[in-house]
Amino acid sequence: MFAAPPILQTKVFAHLPDSLRCPGRRSAWTDARQHREVHSFLEGPSFDRDGNLYCTDIPYGRIFRISPAGEFTLVAEYEGEPNGLKIHRDGRIFIADHRRGLLVLDPASGKVETLLERAHGEGFRGLNDLIFAANGDLYFTDQGQSGLQDPSGRVYRLRAGGALECVLDGIPSPNGLALNADESILYVNVTRGNAIWRLPLDRYGHTSKAGVFVHLSGGSGPDGMAIDQAGNLVVAHPGLSAAWVFSASGEPVYRIASCTGSRITNMAYGGKENRTLYMTESESGSILTAELPAPGLVLYSHA
Repeated sequence: MFAAPPILQTKVFAHLPDSLRCPGRRSAWTDARQHREVHSFLEGPSFDRDGNLYCTDIPYGRIFRISPAGEFTLVAEYEGEPNGLKIHRDGRIFIADHRRGLLVLDPASGKVETLLERAHGEGFRGLNDLIFAANGDLYFTDQGQSGLQDPSGRVYRLRAGGALECVLDGIPSPNGLALNADESILYVNVTRGNAIWRLPLDRYGHTSKAGVFVHLSGGSGPDGMAIDQAGNLVVAHPGLSAAWVFSASGEPVYRIASCTGSRITNMAYGGKENRTLYMTESESGSILTAELPAPGLVLYSHA
């Protein structure tokens, strides 16, 4: 349908040091996925106001802080499976944890507390990713083991005032999220459906006429996602060892190739003028970077 887009190259910004790798260590996460040797699985990158990059390590319940010089520090380690991570304007770190629900981390003390572990009296399927709106509302995906065989995934919104609402259900594996600049559209990566869905939002945050924005191909479907100030979506696609940049109309603009490993899982904008894309590459335990023409959309943490 489209010509192959230009390829953007990446480089390694930081590499998880051997002292923080866990070769041979088992966990419920690794056992469920039949992984044999998983030293780590990095996800959920997000910047604080001081230029530090935070990320999660799903199988071993760890949160890392990476300095502007690329140095890793272990901030927290707990019993859980942290995936998506976003930072509140007040500095608190919110974590979508597959096992424990919605958590809050104090980056100064390393203390992790549960904010929300149930939805209207029932447990979550397994949270995956999250994004703040400009008013402090928090959207998050409840993915669990949903897929084409069981399209029961959901997108929730936790209002800044505390009310919890289901925005959409019946999704086969909802994953990464992004809001466009005026927050009239919520994009959702649907991993098992190998697609990106487009959810129009009205003035009250309700959605209707949800539809497919982009169909993808290849192995495992899209994972994390980010958006730039021109309205382009950047989508991690581990099945093809790459990330894609799609225009606001759904046309592929660039392919971002991994320089090491085959599992780009998520990304965040940072660096000079917010034009550098930082990506977690989970196979090698690395943070990759690529320079992009348009700056990333300013997130709630920095607004």
